[in-house]
Amino acid sequence: MDEPAITIRQAVLADAAQIARVYIESWHDTYAAILPKQLLCAMTPRGQTARWQAALRAKSRERILVAQSGRRLVGMTSFGPSRDSDLGFDGEVYTLYVDPPYFGFGIGRALLEAAFTNLEAKGYSSCIIWAHAKNNARFFYEAMGGKLIAERMARMMGDAVPETAFGWRKLALAERQHHA
Repeated sequence: MDEPAITIRQAVLADAAQIARVYIESWHDTYAAILPKQLLCAMTPRGQTARWQAALRAKSRERILVAQSGRRLVGMTSFGPSRDSDLGFDGEVYTLYVDPPYFGFGIGRALLEAAFTNLEAKGYSSCIIWAHAKNNARFFYEAMGGKLIAERMARMMGDAVPETAFGWRKLALAERQHHA
């Protein structure tokens, strides 16, 4: 596949079904050998579409951006205030997913940069991202300048799940820091 032309924009309600598709397909690709099959099978297009519709309708401080190639959404991220402010980071990226066929085209980097730019514009100065400890995205976050700062056990459908946190004390990716 040739490198797609990508646009990053604010998500709208009409994007909910495509956001759900990217989210589910990413989870199935990333977590197939990591999370219980019952958890992955419980993620339905209808349920996830409703979840993202509710998030898009909410008047919370969470923002959702999408990466679009033509008419197809190929990535998404959601972010806002840190849910773990005691760790010393004021912003948080809650989700960052790229449609598996579009891995390797810089979409994740573009979404992360857009999230950081939006957080900075809202007055945030730092960011944390929690990821499953066995998620290969950890290497991406490290390459983008994130530092491993914490570990915890979370619960998903009753199962204990190890998570790691990556933090940026300044809202700048490693590549942005080198070019500044």
